[in-house]
Formats: sequence, C-alpha cells, structure tokens
Amino acid sequence: MKKTLSGIAASNGIAIAKAFRLENPELNVEKTTVTDTAQEVARFEAALNQSTSELEAIKERTAKQISDKEAAIFGAHLLVLSDPELIGPIKEKIETEQTNAEYALQETANMFIQMFEAMDNDYMKERAADIRDVTKRVLSHLLGVTIQSPSMISEEVIIIAEDLTPSDTVQLNPVYVKAFITDIGGRTSHSAILARTLEIPAVVGAKEAMSSIENGTLVIVDGLDGNIILDPDSETVAEYEEKKAQYDRQKAEWAKLKNEPTVTTDGHTVELGANIGTPKDTTGVLENGGEAIGLYRTEFLYMGRDQFPTEDEQYEAYSSVLKAMEGKPTVVRTLDIGGDKELSYLQLPHELNPFLGLRAIRLCLEMPDMFRTQLRALLRASVHGNLKIMFPMIATLDEFRQAKALIEDEKAKLQAEGIEVSDSIEIGIMVEIPSTAVMADTFAKEVDFFSIGTNDLIQYTMAADRMNENVSYLYQPFNPAILRLVKMVIDASHREGKWTGMCGEMAGDEIAIPILLGLGLDEFSMSASSILKARSQISKLSKAEMATHIDHILAMDTSAEVADYVKANM
Repeated sequence: MKKTLSGIAASNGIAIAKAFRLENPELNVEKTTVTDTAQEVARFEAALNQSTSELEAIKERTAKQISDKEAAIFGAHLLVLSDPELIGPIKEKIETEQTNAEYALQETANMFIQMFEAMDNDYMKERAADIRDVTKRVLSHLLGVTIQSPSMISEEVIIIAEDLTPSDTVQLNPVYVKAFITDIGGRTSHSAILARTLEIPAVVGAKEAMSSIENGTLVIVDGLDGNIILDPDSETVAEYEEKKAQYDRQKAEWAKLKNEPTVTTDGHTVELGANIGTPKDTTGVLENGGEAIGLYRTEFLYMGRDQFPTEDEQYEAYSSVLKAMEGKPTVVRTLDIGGDKELSYLQLPHELNPFLGLRAIRLCLEMPDMFRTQLRALLRASVHGNLKIMFPMIATLDEFRQAKALIEDEKAKLQAEGIEVSDSIEIGIMVEIPSTAVMADTFAKEVDFFSIGTNDLIQYTMAADRMNENVSYLYQPFNPAILRLVKMVIDASHREGKWTGMCGEMAGDEIAIPILLGLGLDEFSMSASSILKARSQISKLSKAEMATHIDHILAMDTSAEVADYVKANM
C-alpha cells in the first residue's frame, strides 16, 4: 500500500527508482591502554595520510566535474586534517595518557565539535560538521571499517540517507543516482546546492525517510513539489512518468530560448544574468543563455587556501571570466567575507553577531592593503570585457565614497605605470541593508547602478536569521515591506537614469518575477539553471499589465496574500 512523505523540494525533477539506503556502520570506539605510544602515533599518522590522499582525490575530481567552488569544501576538510590545534592534542593524548588512537581522536574531536556547535555563528557550526565528517573518515581507517561509497553504485537508485556529507554528494553519479532523499537539511545545505549543480532531483528535510523506507522499495521523488511516494501502484507510476515526461518536454522547450532575447509580450526587454562563484561557472552561464553575470562572488578565490590570493592570481581569474563573457556585462562583487564566511588565515575578532559585524566592505576598508590588491587586479582585467564593480554591505554614503576613492587612486597609479585600464567601468553597490534602500534616492545620485541582495535584505528587514529554523517563517520575500523597499530602490535609480538589478534567490522565483517585472526591475540574476525557465515565463507576460497590479499588491497585509494574488491574477 502506497505511503506518502513530504519534505523540502531542493532540486527540480522527478525520479522513479528503487531505494538505496546509505547507511554507514557504527564506528564503536573503546578505550584501551597502549605501551608503545610511538607506534600508536605512527598508526594515527598513517590513517591521517590515507584520509588526506582520499580527500585530495575527491577535491580534484570535484574541481574537474563540478567547479572550484564546490571543491573548496574539501579544501576546508584538508585544512582540518592538517590543523595543529586539532592534531597536536590528539597525539599528546596518546602519549601522555597511553591511550589508543581511536579514543584520543574521538574524545578530542568531540570536544571541538561541541565547542563549535555551541557558538552562535553558522560558519562555526559548519566547521563542526567538517570536523565530524573528517573524524569519521580517519576513524574508519583506524578501525578497519569500510564506509559505503556512493561512487560504487552501479544500478539506477534513489538514495535514502539521514543526511549527505559534501564528500558523499560529489560521489553521486547521475547515470545511476536518479534522486536522493534526506531526513535533515534545507535548500541552502551543501547537498542541496550540489544536487542542483548536478541536476539530480532531491527532497531534503523529509524527517521520516530513514525510518520509513527499506532497501529495494520502489520510490517516486517529486523534486518539484517536495513529495515522496512509497510503493506506488501502477496507476501512480504512470501518472508520474507522464509528469516527468512533461517536465522533460518543458526543459526541451526552454532550451530553444537559449539564444533569444528576454522580451515581454509588449516589447519590453530585461536582462537575465547568472550568479557565479568561480571562472569555470561561466560555461554554465553561456550554455543556459545567460546575457550577463549579475554577481561574481569573488570570496571563493580566497577560500580553501592558507593565504590571500596574489594580485596576479586574481587578475587571471577576473580576466578569464571577462574574456569568456565576450563583452557581456559582468558584475564583480568585491570581497564579501565575514558573517557565515570566514578565512582560516585571517584572524578576525570573535563577534557575538558576525552578520552585523566586521564584514564585507567594512572589513575591506579596515584592511586597505588587501582591498587595494583586489581593486588593482580588477582594474587591470577591465580591458578584457565589460566590467562592473560592486561593493557589498554598503550602509552609508561615506563607505561608498571611500571605496570609490580607492578605485580612483589605484587607477591613477596603474595609468602612471603605463598599464591600460578601461574608461567605462560602472561602479555600483549591493542594496542589502534597509537603511540603504530607504536612502536610495541619495545613493542614486552617486552610484552607477544598484543590485538588490534579497537574501540579506529580507533577514535584516525582518530581524530574522534566515539560517535559523525557529524563525524561518519570517523569511518572506513577498512581504509587502520587502516589496516596498524594492520599489523605492528601482524608482530612485530610474529617476537618476540608472539601472537596478537583483541577485538574490528572489530574482529567479516564479511568483516574484511578475511582481519584479511590474516594479520595473532591469536585470534579474539567478542560478544559471533557472535562466531559461525565467525567460520562458517573462516572454508570456506583459510589463504594462504587471504594473497595473503593483499598487494593489503593495497595499496588502501579508506575504501569503501577495503569493495567492499573483498565482490567481498574474
């Protein structure tokens, strides 16, 4: 008899296959006394070396098959394996307590995991997950236990797991792994992001999957709606096979729009761009018909390594993106570190609330030498394409003026050295802070463009951490308060003859798109895989007609009212 479960639709698509439970064996550790501590330390080091070799291979494969951005996850894992703050105490425990390596590893790692999990900082909590993942790998070698490897799957299956670690997810072969379901996780978890990159349907946060689904059970995963059906009858299988076929046909139709402009039914043109993290991501942008890069997150150049990238390294990265885009607009965001993104080699002070602390442009202005290096690399690269430079987390006009002055200073120095710099670089800001949106009319007189970062704008406006499950109900992109702020920014830019883009998750949302079109948004930047779907939707809408609904929507009381109205009328 069929049973249904539901979770969070994390990656689009529909799959029908037998369940494969990804269960790792219990790594039971007992404390024993050792007499030859030197030999025990050597055994521990051998397990470390084996784990390091495995992770280096996974990192290299991930960089080749997916992107450097995802490979940086394993750079972080490798840093854990070589961190003297973790490894030193383990060896010391073996030597001073004459205890076995397994026990010393588990006790020391658990201490760090508990310490990081207790911190009110999402980045540090992620480090706890990294330590747990790495510890499990080293322990398995010490205990001589084989952990299931997803890469060994050789038949069509749907993976069922409590959670998938990054190292699990990158081993998924889409030829055989048709989808996955996890008990925990959200749309922004590593596994969900990787699933979308690999284009594997996924439902996460299903809670009861591991307790409800046995090996070999026929399962339907609906990554469009977040539904899971167990033991479906033939009628249900036929229904979902047709739904899958419809989705595949729809994707084929979207693909025909790859080289088409993004034009509404009443002849209004908007620009559809993509958000990227590494130069390799430009391939996906162009393959999906991207007309621009609306956000190049440069922080990934700085992550997964043990020192700042040099000016030449950055120049090469920026130049390769600009060349690949062949004159299409490329918005590069300057370094946005802090909040949930930290660098192991940058010793920032501990902050009670890092999202409201020394991050992004604030950090760059505090460390001008680091910032100037990035700006020089960008200016040198500007001759290779259509570069637009964007500052993140701008709260005051003084911050923008200081940052722009550094650009002008470095530009003058380069030209004095005889180095060519483009004379048509636009300089803009991300609008992520409510006060900046309110003051958009003042900013618009000095900036060349705005790009609205809705992920942060929503959490700051609603005073709700978007990563905190207890207040997740307040992450409301359609709340009239958010929409009014967006309108203020767009209107202010247009009055000054400037343009406004959006580079948050909201830009690719099918409910948000008609509203944003009606508000007059000029550029929509999203994940590359969402571009063709958005182009198809916009091609069926009239901008003038969408605009007639805006006053009514802005007068509504709740986010739910707005969403219901759009579905029924737009």
